[in-house]
Amino acid sequence: MESLNALIQGMGLMHLGIGQAIMLLVSLLLLWLAIAKKFEPLLLLPIGFGGLLSNIPEAGLALTALESLLAHHDAGQLAVIAAKLNCTPDVHAIKEALALALPSVQGQMEDLAVDMGYSAGVLAIFYKVAIGSGIAPLVIFMGVGAMTDFGPLLANPRTLLLGAAAQFGIFATVLGALTLNYFGLISFTLPQAAAIGIIGGADGPTAIYLSGKLAPELLGAIAVAAYSYMALVPLIQPPIMKALTTEKERKIRMVQLRTVSKREKILFPAVLLLLVALLLPDAAPLLGMFCFGNLMRESGVVERLSDTVQNGLINIVTIFLGLSVGAKLVADKFLQPQTLGILLLGVVAFGIGTAAGVLMAKLLNLCSKNKINPLIGSAGVSAVPMAARVSNKVGLESDAQNFLLMHAMGPNVAGVIGSAIAAGVMLKYVLAM
Repeated sequence: MESLNALIQGMGLMHLGIGQAIMLLVSLLLLWLAIAKKFEPLLLLPIGFGGLLSNIPEAGLALTALESLLAHHDAGQLAVIAAKLNCTPDVHAIKEALALALPSVQGQMEDLAVDMGYSAGVLAIFYKVAIGSGIAPLVIFMGVGAMTDFGPLLANPRTLLLGAAAQFGIFATVLGALTLNYFGLISFTLPQAAAIGIIGGADGPTAIYLSGKLAPELLGAIAVAAYSYMALVPLIQPPIMKALTTEKERKIRMVQLRTVSKREKILFPAVLLLLVALLLPDAAPLLGMFCFGNLMRESGVVERLSDTVQNGLINIVTIFLGLSVGAKLVADKFLQPQTLGILLLGVVAFGIGTAAGVLMAKLLNLCSKNKINPLIGSAGVSAVPMAARVSNKVGLESDAQNFLLMHAMGPNVAGVIGSAIAAGVMLKYVLAM
């Protein structure tokens, strides 16, 4: 009878909390969106499955060694940790002390937990290697660079301004998050506001990279919001584009793009990296990997490496990146008022970025002989190539012979560059405060 009772008590169901049950449903929803609706399936599927794994009661797959110790509630072990942190020996006080402690002290407590016999779960290890180190988003950026053609941007350099304008959504969202905090509606620190703002760039790897550096506690919500809204670009952007343009503007036919030479394509990533990195070194990791991937593509001398980065390598890293993000979909971190704020601010960021790109195109038309179709301004958000396809689709609705796809790829690629630079600005000035 005692054995049967022990077996029953050892079941995960007996320890399933309301928060874990809700997060299991959220994870299943992400899987449904990925499989049934095909919303960014390459990321939402592993993120959703990682969420399932991280919320299985008693499994501890997403817990570090120290978190496992705290979850175990052993009074003697808690007393040892509390003595090191000079706080009372209860879990809540220890967590508060750890949040205020220096990274070196946090590392010492983690080592102490390992010495006491605890070990990190597999998802926690994935997170430490893939996101904690910053490696996974950088490798994905390398792959994106290897798949990117700068030709449309080089053929029409003015579109760089459209990509830059679309980044206004990032900084407007930072101000929005700080405003919510100022009025006491939802509490956000400056690093958290900066991490949330990058959602407006519609760049998943950049959002994960920046939130991992500035606000790892919000990484799960930020990543889910970023990739969900990227999938919803065809629904979010068209109403804004149509509201800000006239029928005549949507019918503007742009001059055919010139042919870009091989030499230009080879020189551009190197020149871009040097210009930006020498002025803003904090943007060098993201932009450096992006430019390196593109140089491998355009040089034509390392086709094997370029093919590996575009296919095998980026696919492998995407798996671990998704599972690592899923490790942050735990109830005590995700089920917070901040998550609702992130979701609301995320859609506002997309809207502002889209509007800013369209309005910048209209502004350029006031002083330009060769008119720009304002619809391509919406492609300044760096959801590649989805935003460019949306620009093309809305344009075809007004003129069935007006193909804007290649024109829209210019600001679309510029948006990727812009989001990486914006992330560098956030890292430089937010971490310095």
